[in-house]
Amino acid sequence: MMKIALVGNIASGKSTVEKTLQELNFSVLDTDFVAHCLLENNTEIMDAFKDYDILTAGKISREKLGKIVFSDETLKQKLEAILHPQIRAKIQEYFSIHSNEELVFVSIPLLFEAKMEDLFDKVLFVYTNDDIRLQRLMKRNNYTKEYAIVRMNSQISQDEKVKLADWVIYNNSTVEDLRKMVVNAIEQIH
Repeated sequence: MMKIALVGNIASGKSTVEKTLQELNFSVLDTDFVAHCLLENNTEIMDAFKDYDILTAGKISREKLGKIVFSDETLKQKLEAILHPQIRAKIQEYFSIHSNEELVFVSIPLLFEAKMEDLFDKVLFVYTNDDIRLQRLMKRNNYTKEYAIVRMNSQISQDEKVKLADWVIYNNSTVEDLRKMVVNAIEQIH
């Protein structure tokens, strides 16, 4: 089994690549979804952030928590210290479940930031020009330009990640072109 990390900074098109891989009958674990599930009723996070307004209707609000942690690096590290080991365990569980498959993918935007490279054999990186990502974030997430830039800057730069990747897909064109590039990448991987 080859374990491939699908990496891309925020608003790079990872979800479209993920969907394309699934359409090609590959298993893909989405760690953003895993993190969202882990956040929902995480008492450890509720305790760690009890002095902050992070709840809505008794559940952790990702929006509220995000605004807090992306404005304070210490709080971001506190959250990651709780979440990253839990995400790592879910990835290992996923690999066990899919151990009979030739290729398995994990969409993991924070692979390098979370220092989880050791879990993977190869890295497929989705690169999208920063101006395109900025526009997507502002439109898709309804972020102000300033907040979108804060979110973009919270990750290691794309140029650094390109150097660490085994394969790079440049997503600066159409969805159809992106899908073709995914198919080409799979052919290279096989």
